Amino acid sequence: MNSLDLTLEPIAMQFRKFGRLDWNASVLGFGCMRLPTVDGNATGPNINEAEAVRMIRHALDRGVNYFDTAYIYHEGNSETVLGKALRGHRDQVKIATKSPVWLIEKEADFDRMLNEQLRKLQTDHIDFYLLHGLDKKRWSEIVPKYKLLEKAEAAIRDGRIRHLGFSFHDNYESFPDIVNGYDRWTFCQIQYNYMDTENQAGTRGLKLAAAKGLAVVIMEPLLGGRLAHPPSSIRQVIERSSVKRSAADWALQWLWNQPEVSVVLSGMSNMDQVKANLDSAAHACSHSFQAADLNLIADLQQKYRERAAIPCTKCNYCMPCPNGVNIPANFEIYNEAFLHEDIPGARFKYQIFITEAARAGVCVACHDCEDHCPQKIPISEWMPKVHALLGAA
Repeated sequence: MNSLDLTLEPIAMQFRKFGRLDWNASVLGFGCMRLPTVDGNATGPNINEAEAVRMIRHALDRGVNYFDTAYIYHEGNSETVLGKALRGHRDQVKIATKSPVWLIEKEADFDRMLNEQLRKLQTDHIDFYLLHGLDKKRWSEIVPKYKLLEKAEAAIRDGRIRHLGFSFHDNYESFPDIVNGYDRWTFCQIQYNYMDTENQAGTRGLKLAAAKGLAVVIMEPLLGGRLAHPPSSIRQVIERSSVKRSAADWALQWLWNQPEVSVVLSGMSNMDQVKANLDSAAHACSHSFQAADLNLIADLQQKYRERAAIPCTKCNYCMPCPNGVNIPANFEIYNEAFLHEDIPGARFKYQIFITEAARAGVCVACHDCEDHCPQKIPISEWMPKVHALLGAA
């Protein structure tokens, strides 16, 4: 008897409509912020070009048609490597890249940077161009000051840009102003995962943007990989489930379960991650979670919250601080150090996302905030501890 060939073809990529456009995007997008490097510096300039090209082309062969990069990624080298990887395949994919709003110092900078990006990417147009990292201040000050919307519209007219969107890093209260403040957005990019449902744009932002007809692209679906490598107490919850999925797959499938999600970006650093994410994407489906699945995610969320050192609910009753300390933001980052067992990551966020004038070290222990805290947190006692941990070199 002849043996049967049981070799199975890879399951096909899943696709979703991209907002109002007559185009379907792969549910998995390839994020080019964490390409493999030769020196181990995850976001440094020394990309392992041969391996990065191999990974990108493997993803392309498996159906990924959305590739995301930015002017600043890998200190300017990400766009160059992506351009090389997509040489000869440009008509198969859409490229998204970003204008670094905070680096613009005069109107001419927008076109100068865009033209530089086109050269690096070896293309005559950017399919999806984002104003990078919009927040309340950049939206209200930098964008109008340098006429960035007008500059982008001119680039759309001359064909260098096909569609305009934005990526967002701020609290939800700033999100509707940006979404509703310009009627030609095609898409937006938000940080979203099962631990960020109320952080930044959150679930409310996802639903608002989708209701406006915008495609919603998700970044940090695994919180920089932390949700893929959870602490042991979290792993135990996952392992007890009758549905056998990896921690990363649970996080990704939770996102794809929501029909408002258009594309989930993953910043992949090695081929194993590419293959695992492709396998997950092949099973992506909206409205697929049963009650037991949703309950497991709720259990994971609760287990993470239990790891928090400070019982802050971010109600903001303690604000404003008379000395300018952003109390809830300091507590949130401090808690993240314990939630994810990632003190270096928390220190990085403390330096990047909280201005020196708003850090815990500025606290003078006036105790004014403590009179307003519903949780009765001894804020003045915690602040030196927060700064001692997060402010350390």
